[in-house]
Amino acid sequence: MAQVTPATSGGPIKIIVLGDSLSAGYKLPREAAFTSQLEVALKAKGYDVTVPNTGVSGETTSGGLSRLDWVLGDKPDMMIVELGANDGLRGIDPARTRENLDKILSKLKEKKVPVLLAGMMAPRNLGSEYAKVFDAIYPDLAKKHGVPLYPFFLEGVAMDPKLNQEDGMHPTAEGVAVIVKNIMPSVMAVLDTMKAGAK
Repeated sequence: MAQVTPATSGGPIKIIVLGDSLSAGYKLPREAAFTSQLEVALKAKGYDVTVPNTGVSGETTSGGLSRLDWVLGDKPDMMIVELGANDGLRGIDPARTRENLDKILSKLKEKKVPVLLAGMMAPRNLGSEYAKVFDAIYPDLAKKHGVPLYPFFLEGVAMDPKLNQEDGMHPTAEGVAVIVKNIMPSVMAVLDTMKAGAK
């Protein structure tokens, strides 16, 4: 298996997830959180990575934007942007969500940090018009910024009672495992592109 190391140093590639409770592992033991499971899965595939848990429960795209400089101070080699679920739950104007994510992606491009954008879908109880406008944010911005898109972070898990906690929104450890399995090819594709670019 090919080892992938950052161009900047001989240490492991640092993947930082700019995310909310879905990646922070709400009510889960540390080893069951998305970041922990992703790190284990990538190491099993031969990637030399570290994935610290930097998710913040309740985080909105506004919050993510406001702490982006602080997160960049941690010198990530790659970032996964997993934000928007709380914007949808609060019924925040999709125009604001789009603007925040646009600024986040612009800053990451400026800093030359490879990124994977994880898409989100609006709660369907907000109506079809809101959902249509909200859901379009992610593919639109991925195209605008030329970044890879994982269309829906909760793919294969959302609405499945067996894979979610009692609140019906946060995945169980098993649910997180499904998310990791599904998103892995997208994460590996970014890492492999980084490796090719470092040659």
